[in-house]
Amino acid sequence: NSSSQHKTEVEPDTYSFGATIVTAFQAGRFSSGGGGSSNIGWATSSDQGNTWQHGFLAGTTVYAGGTYDRVSDPAVAYDAAHQVWLISSLGISNTHGNDVLVSRSINGGLTWSKPVVVAAGGPNDSFDKEWIVCDETASSPFYGRCYVEWDNTNLNGRILMSTSSNGGSAWGSPQSPQKQSFSALGGQPLVQPGGTVIVPIYGTDLSTNIDHIYAYTSTNGGTSWNNPVVVSTVTFHVQQATYRGGSLPSAEIDQAGKVYVVWADCRFETNCSAGDIVMSTSTDGVNWAAVQRIPIDAVGSGVDHFTAGIAVDKNTSGSQAHLALAFYYFANTNCTNSTCKLYAGFVSSVNGGASWSPNVPLAGPMKLAWLANTTSGYMIGDYISSSIVGSQAFPGIPVAFVPQKGKLQEFMYTAAMNVVGGSIKVGRERVVVMAGVQKRKRVILTAN
Repeated sequence: NSSSQHKTEVEPDTYSFGATIVTAFQAGRFSSGGGGSSNIGWATSSDQGNTWQHGFLAGTTVYAGGTYDRVSDPAVAYDAAHQVWLISSLGISNTHGNDVLVSRSINGGLTWSKPVVVAAGGPNDSFDKEWIVCDETASSPFYGRCYVEWDNTNLNGRILMSTSSNGGSAWGSPQSPQKQSFSALGGQPLVQPGGTVIVPIYGTDLSTNIDHIYAYTSTNGGTSWNNPVVVSTVTFHVQQATYRGGSLPSAEIDQAGKVYVVWADCRFETNCSAGDIVMSTSTDGVNWAAVQRIPIDAVGSGVDHFTAGIAVDKNTSGSQAHLALAFYYFANTNCTNSTCKLYAGFVSSVNGGASWSPNVPLAGPMKLAWLANTTSGYMIGDYISSSIVGSQAFPGIPVAFVPQKGKLQEFMYTAAMNVVGGSIKVGRERVVVMAGVQKRKRVILTAN
């Protein structure tokens, strides 16, 4: 179509199970009129990231044999009990409210069905930022149950949850926590081995207007949801440059059920002068550890970090948990739309986040003008994602190049990154320049 921005691919989510990795992302981002994209692209590897196949979902927008004007916010999950891959998305209509959708694949993520409607939005609804997860632990009492979370912006960001027990073919009526005192956005549900669901989520307190990371849980398979608790306040560094991106949380879980949630925060920098990536953890979703700064660069370095995506090796846990983190950054926080240079970076830990490797640049420098544009600024994106297979992480990263013949050139890439950790301890100052940085080979997943 001629009304969206080509060629642009943004906001990836990735998920891995066994040797398979599935990535989903927006393709053909619209610059105005409510956002969203022409379709959702996908890329799948069945051999631990060595080779990839890619395509686009069927039956989503009017450009792909569907009825929606736009589609947005893809997220990926795997239902091990029913051997079904799932991509959730948000179907956007100009004539009625947004719908929450799920597309299914029964052949390892290589072809996808037309979407199933999880929840249909009415004319007074504004659904946003859905996310999906499935209980994949065979010993869990809710093995094979899948959960989708989203919020209703028109109801003060009300949290909504729906469940499926038949591989995503049909979904139950939405449920919510009884008490919610904040406007929610960007929840990421996770399932512990015993079946407890934990959902870290961003929110703004409706009384104080203070931003927080919250979390809420269910111990009965989503029949009911406990009231949210505060994980931490959020203090986000406001850049001079105008871009779409920020501090929505990214969350993952280890083999024992410990949850790791990261977001962008400037509390450790003098006068909130730049953003860091910070982390909190929990074993029950109710009690959360003190926020720690991930030591990517020295405090006071002037490097601005934001929009992080964490991965956890599901075969590791606790003090031996393997973590991988992809993120964006500006090398100099004091930059503008014309002078900012965007980079993507990568660090890892093999001791549960006690210490980290040096930053490995994945992409950049990229000019902001090379990115898709939105009414909120240049589209860096509200989230990125990583997944671990074997001993390697595969971050999904949109990489932008110089526009050609008036068309943007922003494509989805990954790189096989060794999860080796490092000696840069949390809470200890570090030098800005590090030696012995891992080299990486970048692989294109798809180009629209």
